[in-house]
Amino acid sequence: MKILIVEDEKELQNNIVSYLSTGEFICETASNFNDATDKIYSFDYDVVVLDIMLPDGNGLHILQILKEEAPETGVLIISAKNALDDRLKGLDMGADDYLTKPFHLSELNARLKAIYRRRKLQGQTSLQFEEIDINTNKREVKIGDKLLILTLKEYELLLFFITNKKRVLTKQAIAEHLWGDHVDYLDSFDFVYQHIKNLRKKITSAGGQNYIHTIYGLGYKFGLNG
Repeated sequence: MKILIVEDEKELQNNIVSYLSTGEFICETASNFNDATDKIYSFDYDVVVLDIMLPDGNGLHILQILKEEAPETGVLIISAKNALDDRLKGLDMGADDYLTKPFHLSELNARLKAIYRRRKLQGQTSLQFEEIDINTNKREVKIGDKLLILTLKEYELLLFFITNKKRVLTKQAIAEHLWGDHVDYLDSFDFVYQHIKNLRKKITSAGGQNYIHTIYGLGYKFGLNG
């Protein structure tokens, strides 16, 4: 899951990144209004954690931009105790949920996963495509009754493909989803091909079909036909 954390309190921002990065989250950060809007216009995110009190702008304006530019993105508002009116306005504008500071990081983790399930998995904890079955709670993938042993990146890649089936995904989009800001330091996206090759091999070796189709000059598409 790729998330953007919009939070100007550096200690809280660092604590969130440190906690979430040990799991299946790819975390990117923005400390002010301008950085946040730049990233929203440039990249796609599954969920945005949005502080509505920013030093150079109102987080509700960012929420408005998200609803116009990326309406499929989930939004979790974080706010101070005395910001009830802003929280209610944010929910009216389309935010999925909110947390009041201070909060437990474990609760933030649970809320993010719940938003992701509602947004991407229609509220389900399991996802199925033909003979492929994914249990998102256990991060477990089966082909029929055969358990697939995947690396974390391969698991995230498969989930990304299935939740975007029939869409052409470029190498850059895949790299940004799996590695976030770190792709800026990479010379090429050749490693994406290697992960796709490994995932294909594991699926077909377990008796599944090859659903990952190369669209030459564009990228990859997941589905029954190319």
